[in-house]
Amino acid sequence: MAKYLDRSADKASQQMIKQAEKDSVQLAWDRLEAMQPQCGFGELGICCKNCKMGPCRIDPFGEGAQVGVCGANVDTIVARNLLQHIAVGAAAHSDHGRDVAHTLSLVGNGHAHDYGISDSIKLKEIAKIYEIKTEGKKDLELAREVAEKALSEFGQQHGELKFASRAPEKRAELWRKLGIMPRGIDREIVESLHRVHMGVDNDYKNIIMHGLRCSLGDGWGGSMIATDLQDIMLGSPKPIRSKVNLGVLKEDHVNVVVHGHEPTLSEMAVKASSDPELLELAKKQGAKGINLVGMCCTANEILMRHGVHTAGNFLQQELAILTGSVEVMMVDVQCIMPALTNLASCFHTEVITTSPKLKFPGVRHIEFKEERAYEVAKSIIRRAVENYKKRDKNRVNIPKEIMDLVAGFTAEQVKTILGGRFRSTYRPLNDAIISGRIRGIAGVVGCNNPKIKHDWAHIEMVKELIKNDVIVLQTGCSAIACAKAGLMTPEAAMEYAGPGLREVCETVGLPPVLHVGSCVDNARILIAAAEVVKEGGLGEDISDLPAAGAAPEWMSQKAISIGTYFMASGVFTVFGGDPPVLGSKNVTDYLCNELEGIVGAKFAFEEDPIKAARMMIEHIDKKRAALKLTPSMRAKV
Repeated sequence: MAKYLDRSADKASQQMIKQAEKDSVQLAWDRLEAMQPQCGFGELGICCKNCKMGPCRIDPFGEGAQVGVCGANVDTIVARNLLQHIAVGAAAHSDHGRDVAHTLSLVGNGHAHDYGISDSIKLKEIAKIYEIKTEGKKDLELAREVAEKALSEFGQQHGELKFASRAPEKRAELWRKLGIMPRGIDREIVESLHRVHMGVDNDYKNIIMHGLRCSLGDGWGGSMIATDLQDIMLGSPKPIRSKVNLGVLKEDHVNVVVHGHEPTLSEMAVKASSDPELLELAKKQGAKGINLVGMCCTANEILMRHGVHTAGNFLQQELAILTGSVEVMMVDVQCIMPALTNLASCFHTEVITTSPKLKFPGVRHIEFKEERAYEVAKSIIRRAVENYKKRDKNRVNIPKEIMDLVAGFTAEQVKTILGGRFRSTYRPLNDAIISGRIRGIAGVVGCNNPKIKHDWAHIEMVKELIKNDVIVLQTGCSAIACAKAGLMTPEAAMEYAGPGLREVCETVGLPPVLHVGSCVDNARILIAAAEVVKEGGLGEDISDLPAAGAAPEWMSQKAISIGTYFMASGVFTVFGGDPPVLGSKNVTDYLCNELEGIVGAKFAFEEDPIKAARMMIEHIDKKRAALKLTPSMRAKV
């Protein structure tokens, strides 16, 4: 049993990992073992495949080649590889934002009738940021203009992204001074790819500074556009109770898992799962109903708007199919394992792709079109219902583990919760930090990685933080990990939080760990940080705040982009595991030391989540001291 315990901290996952071995099914952990030893050059970031003269690698022990065929040294190679990671991550999130803006444009022009304007107040707020006049205009007209402005920022060649104006003015001035204020979302990504081409940028500091600019185009551009425009169309989240883990799957229902990142289709799938015609068909097939659940970041989207139950995070996508109870797993983009198709073929489960950007050989593809969104969603749910009769009930093995959580916290909702509906304000939060009841704020985000015990690093880090009166904001797979561990209910404060944080949570009715959405919704954390600065008493810039960020189990390029835009915004950020930069002492020193004197923040790399949490707390205490604040109720870690 020790093997299963080593692979995951989650009991439901442990059960299914054991089942996989019994059934001789290969999972991500098995494929990782089969891949050993992995390329040491790649892990250090010291290999280059950017032209046909290579691939080139630098000898980390200084005994062999010290430059590539073109003459690029280790600093150049590592910095270019890092920039490429940032560009890919920024492209993934920003392309998501582009698709959302395109959908809003269709809505505004009357071509996507299955959607509407669910938050007209936010629509007007975003219109004002884009300097669009709102007086006398109907929602659809405003939606059309907002969408056009948003779409224009992707191809914009000059000027500044409008949402960057939401950052504290001191921070924006620093970006301008350093030449890293993003001009256009696509422009910074394209320039990144140009710079890493053979024979272009060779100065590692110059390369990294453009990486900061590219990432800011993600955080204060593409991701923020995705978040805000989704709220306008689909509704701004509000605190809502739900349940999480594989136990949300039901033996007597048609189970549909929506997996991916873009909520435009999953929103329609939620509606289709309640369609009377399909419910009647499900009963004819012998099922009691249709049970739609989420996986990964799409799960977070439908969770925080509708309370739809969450089956799990990234490393549980295979385990859900392994339960033998899933009729259809419908996927869109990002973090979809190609291995799903082979695994699904061992069961009755059908994997259905929906995006033209993601197809698998031999897998059914039902392309999503915004113009007929509900029709597409309904056709997929119908296939799931019809597939129910193929289920082998003898192979159904659903873990019993299930946990309550509260999700749906946004920058706007936190203001309302703290100050009331008619006096929404961050003042109580700022006062709690100033008085020392809350020591500081931490954003703990990111992926799962089979190289790190599943969920363990997220849970241990967050427990250490809240024990020391640090309130935690979470997104993505990290949020799902801590939700499964029971950290996202108000009651959790009584068991896990320090005395100051517990007092605040008990007074307001908040969990000590706030679920703020999917991975694009890290933009909500940026807005919240800017609001705290704006409220006053905690400095003039995000870098002045007693705050820190972390991605303890990061895996994807998106996490690199997220971490970089947090650091470029002034937030000390810790990555778990070994980053692909350690092959260059100069690049590592620049990221982990020198940049703090330039942008007011830096990176740190620490695999041990407790040590990483203590680094974050030490940083928070340093910022408290600089602000001359009252010592926190727990002055020592």
